Amino acid sequence: MSSLRAYAAVTAAYWAFMLTDGAQRMLVLLHFHTLGFTPVQLAYLFVLYETAGVVTNLSAGWIAARFGLTRTLYAGLALQVAALVALARLDPGWAVGFSVVYVMAVQGVSGVAKDLAKMSSKSAVKLLAPKTGDGLFRWVAALTGSKNAVKGVGFLLGAALLGTVGFVPSVTGMAVALAAILAAVVLWMPAGLPQGRKDAKFHEVLSKNRNVNWLSLARVFLFGARDVWFVVGIPVYFYAVLSDGSAAGDRAAFFVIGTFMAVWIILYGAVQAFAPRLLRARERPLDELVDEARRWAGLLAVVPAALTAMAWTAGAPAPWLTVVLVAGLLLFGFLFAVNSSLHSFLILAFTHEDRVTMDVGFYYMANAAGRLLGTVLSGLSYQLGGLPLCLATATIMVLLSRFGAGRLTGENTT
Repeated sequence: MSSLRAYAAVTAAYWAFMLTDGAQRMLVLLHFHTLGFTPVQLAYLFVLYETAGVVTNLSAGWIAARFGLTRTLYAGLALQVAALVALARLDPGWAVGFSVVYVMAVQGVSGVAKDLAKMSSKSAVKLLAPKTGDGLFRWVAALTGSKNAVKGVGFLLGAALLGTVGFVPSVTGMAVALAAILAAVVLWMPAGLPQGRKDAKFHEVLSKNRNVNWLSLARVFLFGARDVWFVVGIPVYFYAVLSDGSAAGDRAAFFVIGTFMAVWIILYGAVQAFAPRLLRARERPLDELVDEARRWAGLLAVVPAALTAMAWTAGAPAPWLTVVLVAGLLLFGFLFAVNSSLHSFLILAFTHEDRVTMDVGFYYMANAAGRLLGTVLSGLSYQLGGLPLCLATATIMVLLSRFGAGRLTGENTT
């Protein structure tokens, strides 16, 4: 089996998944916001999605070690198809409480699906990447960067579909398209990825590697810092600024919000893919890249701190503040992407091949825990203190991520 061919197949499957994942998130967020859901209710819609990610990642490493990476990848795609079909069955006549519970449950299935697909793809890179030079960093950066670019296109696609064909036709069409892609991937996936080992024990999931544990803690707060403004705060703020309450105003607001979220994610993905060259990874040892993780985390904290001060000074939404927010959050995205790319490389550098799915699963459990924390605090902080409190919370989380990164060492400790 060609490693490059297998890498291409895994990447294509992951792309297909992330396109629908991004579109689904935007469809759900904007659709239910127009139905009058509060910021906290909107956050609830994604709570089980993120909670499922924590549980899934904690167990997915063991599942992949026992049953094989291709099976967990296929399972992730199949569950996403099922979630989209279920979402299409949503009845506008249902009571608000029942609708929230139903969508939370569907989003929970989607959360399981995403993290099965993510863990499978990232673990495969460790096994397939070149063993010399910066091959591992380049391959993981390419997968992660391209994935985020595709997810960004998904955000734009979701907003565009909601504004044109509506909610139910959009999710139905995505379910059909993803089912067709799953069938193609199953038919064309080359053989050769690990098929699992029956003696894998669940307790092996908990890592004894000091670096893996501290990096996972840093990852919790890094992604919490993003999602605390990304999930509810900024979309709801922009909707309040852009929409005049009419159908035409809503469509325009959907388009602008979807475009911003898409551009942010696409640029974030592009910077991730470029990170190995930016950091000159080919010519630098592991301990220097660990130092870079500390430095870039410190730089990232400056941006939300400055935006918090400006938002607090402005008080009410203002045109100048919106412009500053767009520019500041794009800068945040650049710095965040470098931090994220370093983390994605370091987890694979720190782990050993005989337990790669275990450590990667544990690490992405931390990633999901950060998204869960950020999601809950996004709705809560926006409802309690508006955008300034969202951004202040993001600042605290980045500083906590910097603390975790500061405990890393340049040695592959156990």
